[in-house]
Amino acid sequence: MLDLEILAYAMGRPILNLKQRDPSMSLSNWISGRVFKLVHGNNLVYNTCWEDPRLDREALELTSEDRVLVITSAGCNALDYALVGPAHVHAVDMNPRQNALLELKMACIRKLQYEDFYKLFGNGHHANAGNIYRQTLRENMSEWSKGYWDKHIKFFDHMKKTFYYRGTSGVFARGIRFYIDKVAKLRPEVNELLECKSVGEQSEIFERIRDRFWSRTMKFALNRDSTLSMLGVPKAQRQQIDKQYPGGILSFIQDSMESVFAKLPLHENYFWRVYITGSYSPECCPEYLRPENFQTLKDRNLEGVSVHTDSVQGFLEKSKEKISRFILLDHMDWLSEHLFPMLELEWQAILDKATDSARILWRSGGLKTDFIDRVQVMRDGKQTFLPELLQYHEEKAAQLHELDRVHTYGSFYIADLAA
Repeated sequence: MLDLEILAYAMGRPILNLKQRDPSMSLSNWISGRVFKLVHGNNLVYNTCWEDPRLDREALELTSEDRVLVITSAGCNALDYALVGPAHVHAVDMNPRQNALLELKMACIRKLQYEDFYKLFGNGHHANAGNIYRQTLRENMSEWSKGYWDKHIKFFDHMKKTFYYRGTSGVFARGIRFYIDKVAKLRPEVNELLECKSVGEQSEIFERIRDRFWSRTMKFALNRDSTLSMLGVPKAQRQQIDKQYPGGILSFIQDSMESVFAKLPLHENYFWRVYITGSYSPECCPEYLRPENFQTLKDRNLEGVSVHTDSVQGFLEKSKEKISRFILLDHMDWLSEHLFPMLELEWQAILDKATDSARILWRSGGLKTDFIDRVQVMRDGKQTFLPELLQYHEEKAAQLHELDRVHTYGSFYIADLAA
């Protein structure tokens, strides 16, 4: 608990009066929740999406008739889905900073040439970022986003401290870089790993460096709630993994990293490359950063993508459209522990605005989402348990989950509304 208190005070904010704590919540959980809010309440959390859209594309089976709702995060995947050409992609997020990031990307696609765009979001650095923003991009953004980037366009100014080392997840990435370079002193071997062309090569190098990487210091850091908060992992999600995974959160992280670095092709894994190096490469980057896809998005003028600062429930209750594809990321883990009534209201809103052929994707830090079984909704005038209305594609989800390049989620779900 002490590390949580230190973090809170280091950020210049004391932990709130204990009398404000929900009596049904343990003191440890309450403090962890307060720290999570302190870390993320006024920050850009995700500077890149941490969900593999290649899996999502296969799972979603998007057509030109589909209207998609996705939680914005860093906006990378909203642009990825837009490349397939659905009728519309609605990017929804309660954190306006995440939406400001997607707005910046969209303004860049509309107004810039590919070279400048790639410098900003491929390299994470552009020597002239400030001038480009003020002269070309700013007028094409919402008022809130203008205010945010007026202060933070400097995130792209530094060649070594690139955009991908900014925000709360970026702080964690910088810490990992420092550990690799200065503590474990593994940079040559890590660079060698990134250049491998076969899984066999990767496995051999990983075997050599595994024990040096997993020092006592690293194990201690990754077993702390304050560290996990930097990655957007709330206490409820950590508890799911501790309960369901043999050896708990630390074993889960170690096994996940072994899969990434020793069992799956690393040369195409842009998720880990960007945090290890601070930038993408032209050969290893999200689809929206490839020149041909950039041009496709520019030619379409992104008319099929819109950004909404709202909760999923709030957006759906206001929307006049029916939605056929929902990508909910892992946020239900966040709601399930102490905001369960909100989870039920969200699912009610999903059902009310879903088409008859709707498909829903979600991920979880846990190995299973038992909390879904307790969700009750109104359907045809009567109260119904949610699982009665869902048809799962368990085999397909399991097959795709094994191929996940991120590999930090415990489980992946594909479900259709039952006919």
